[in-house]
Amino acid sequence: MATPYKHILFATDLSPESQEVAAKAEKIAAACQARLSIIHVIEPLPMYAYSYIDTVGMEKQQIDECKSIMADIAHKLNIAKDDQHLKIGPAKAEVIDTADEIKADLIVVGHHPRHGFVSLLGSTANAITHAAHCDVLVIRHKE
Repeated sequence: MATPYKHILFATDLSPESQEVAAKAEKIAAACQARLSIIHVIEPLPMYAYSYIDTVGMEKQQIDECKSIMADIAHKLNIAKDDQHLKIGPAKAEVIDTADEIKADLIVVGHHPRHGFVSLLGSTANAITHAAHCDVLVIRHKE
């Protein structure tokens, strides 16, 4: 019997809560004997910020920190360097574009429960779910 998934993309915000999502993505990949990739997307700074702060230095520091954290997670999950993706841009678009590029057939993403006005605006997980061209597994973070 063929496994349901061949290539899984784990989309992470690098938060401490994402560790539980990482563990589940790893278990699914192992059960399916699927390749596991990881992506983190850095949202660009708003345009008005460029006139008030040293954005070049701040962006470089953010990229370096994200690379380091993602490399640690990838090491724990045995994800090869070629399967680690750090992108800059709108999270939904970058995750979906990367999933398409690497021919992922499942995206695993965590969801932070939101309340009040923020919940009306939606979430990255919700946006990915509605726009992805493959299956999406949304794992709720515990509150």
